[in-house]
Amino acid sequence: MSSLLHHITRPSSLNDNAPLLIMFHGYGSDENDLFSFASELPEELFIISVRAPYPMQPYGNAWYTINFDAEKGKWSDDEEAKSSRDLIANFIDEACNNYPVDNNNITLLGFSQGTILSYGVALTYPEKVNNIIALSGYVNTGIIPTNMNPSKFEHLSFYCSHGSVDQVIPVDWARKSIEFLKGLNVEHHYSEFPVGHGVAPQNFYEFNEWLKKRI
Repeated sequence: MSSLLHHITRPSSLNDNAPLLIMFHGYGSDENDLFSFASELPEELFIISVRAPYPMQPYGNAWYTINFDAEKGKWSDDEEAKSSRDLIANFIDEACNNYPVDNNNITLLGFSQGTILSYGVALTYPEKVNNIIALSGYVNTGIIPTNMNPSKFEHLSFYCSHGSVDQVIPVDWARKSIEFLKGLNVEHHYSEFPVGHGVAPQNFYEFNEWLKKRI
């Protein structure tokens, strides 16, 4: 099928009404990165791994531009991020319409920039998702609504993790994001691992076990 976003899939062991997991890679990567997890995840999941819409040179893709400016320092293009957020929200509908999945059992799994977008989608369009696995990212308040009703998030559950020595996204940003979720009374689990900007084996095991209990 033609699609809003290029993606690859791993079919479920179920013929229909399968729980859906959608993966969003980090800055400068592609859909094959997180898809390497697929073979170790529950077989009943229908898995989609998506390529971000902005190609980079000489390779890789981004959900939004990160600029490096002498005066402003490092800054993100929030307008591009909002555009990607909305594109993902529409892609969720597309996936539910075209694949044999349960639109009431949807998990987003992101890494780094893909996590920032997963937070953005869940907190802007909470009715579209159920579970969020947020690896090595944070809540960017510039791409979510300013006035939020906590009652709209009562069904959401977040698994959040970060490397305690992450040199790309400071661990303090992740900790502040957990305080943000607490302020909304959102169900969440948070773990830190003694690694940099990556996913430790024990991190994978923990979120996989967390996910099994929710699908």
